[in-house]
Amino acid sequence: MSLPADAVSRLRLIRTDSIGPVTYRQLIARFGDAQTALDALPDLARRGNRRLAICPEAVAVAELETAARLGAQLLFIGTPDYPALLAGTETAPPVLYARGDLTLLDRPAVAIVGARNASAAGSRFARQLAIDLAEADHVIVSGLARGIDAAAHAGSLDRGTIAVVAGGADVPYPPDHADLMARIADQGLVVAEQPPGVEPQARHFPRRNRIIAGLAAGTLVVEGAPKSGSLITARIAADLGRDVMAVPGSPLDPRAQGCNLLIREGATLIQSAADVLEALSTLSGQPRTHLQVAEPLPSPHGHGEADIEAARARLLPLLSPTPAPIDDLIRLSALPAAQVASLLLDLELEGVVVRHAGARVALG
Repeated sequence: MSLPADAVSRLRLIRTDSIGPVTYRQLIARFGDAQTALDALPDLARRGNRRLAICPEAVAVAELETAARLGAQLLFIGTPDYPALLAGTETAPPVLYARGDLTLLDRPAVAIVGARNASAAGSRFARQLAIDLAEADHVIVSGLARGIDAAAHAGSLDRGTIAVVAGGADVPYPPDHADLMARIADQGLVVAEQPPGVEPQARHFPRRNRIIAGLAAGTLVVEGAPKSGSLITARIAADLGRDVMAVPGSPLDPRAQGCNLLIREGATLIQSAADVLEALSTLSGQPRTHLQVAEPLPSPHGHGEADIEAARARLLPLLSPTPAPIDDLIRLSALPAAQVASLLLDLELEGVVVRHAGARVALG
């Protein structure tokens, strides 16, 4: 695998203040490449009397050199090595760090997640499910946590497992899983959104969960409380239109309450690997296509100033501190979708609006 020629520019744009996954993709779509977007940022920010802390070139180069020393490979969204299922999600990370076998990203995958304080029976069942699914040529994706995650990795290690970690791809968490992480990096694949050396923080775990759900055709929960991270992963998977599956348990066991709730809400009840394969059959046989390069977004500044101001005047009154779906803004403003996207990008860089989950925006 080789890095794209503009890897430094891409990484600088990704690490620039206020540039999140959606904004990054919007900028690349408008300007065509990372360097052109970087060159345009100061002017875009000045329109809103705002200064952006653009990542210095030396910082990006140092990060790339650190990754190379650790043997971590960078996967930039929009390039062939980036996982296709994840690329199709709205908040896909602009760059991933990967240590291990990248070919695992081209195989059908299922996520197995669950309680950290798992029961012995739950861990044994998760491990056996992972063994059986791996033997059926499915890669197992999980989060390297104690309990169900560790059992799922252990069961699939010999045939294909992906560990998505909350910190850097070289930082084992929990620390007592350092040996397991090293074995996965050697035999499977470790994936991280954070740069090397970053210790996981509480805010990183929901971000990790969206990657787990995004990499897999379906997510299976084996034990989990109603407000656990496992249930968050399952709900993200549902929002992505992926299969959600759960193993039922005793109503007397708090660790089963989340799974039973998912089943009541429509998740597929799982009692064996055969049930999982049946649920995934509509997706696992489909070829995986890589993300297509987006059509360039027209810049609103290509129009006359009067037209731009008129469009802004129609869009701004529709915004409020309450997040609104972008589709509603397009409909109510009667402006072309591409023009709304470009105007919102400008307003975001000016500090006027902020983006929220579910393709929504609000006044900042």
